[in-house]
Amino acid sequence: MCLGLPMRIDATDGTFAVCSAAGRTERVDLILVPEARAGDHVLVFQGTARRLLDGEEARLITEALDGVAAVMAGTADTALIDRAFADLANREPELPPHLAAAYAAGRKEA
Repeated sequence: MCLGLPMRIDATDGTFAVCSAAGRTERVDLILVPEARAGDHVLVFQGTARRLLDGEEARLITEALDGVAAVMAGTADTALIDRAFADLANREPELPPHLAAAYAAGRKEA
């Protein structure tokens, strides 16, 4: 499984950046997000920044990934899970708008 990781841009050099997250740094291609600047958060997948993130979204993704790692390691508890997935806990799942529209259209036809 491949995941995009949130990283913070420390410095830019042309279409590349030095990004950091979780105590490590990585050289990242910014060709898909030319507007990115030092201090911005980006979603990085296979060495390329795919899109800009705001600080809150970067935090939520990082906490969710930490939660998944804890579950895989067998060290997760209920409090950690609730914190890692706070945006999902205690609510009914929702379809994204494009799927909700398709579902509603299918129900009308039936």
